[in-house]
Amino acid sequence: MNFVWFLVIGVIAGWLAGQLMKGGGFGLIGDLIVGVIGALIGGWLFGVFGISAGGLVGSLVTATIGAVVLLFVVRLIKRA
Repeated sequence: MNFVWFLVIGVIAGWLAGQLMKGGGFGLIGDLIVGVIGALIGGWLFGVFGISAGGLVGSLVTATIGAVVLLFVVRLIKRA
């Protein structure tokens, strides 16, 4: 069941990041990939800064912030 929540949070975080970065959604699979990679990046960043975000909402916030960072970096690389 945890894996299902991980995927649901990934899809929501990827979609939210797409909306926040004004790029729109990336489809179900694209949002899932962005959200899951964003969750890993967000977890790493929060660990580096010593921030603890627990629970479902904390996981969603962490994944969304990581996904926004991921999209920002990808856009920087695409422009270069």
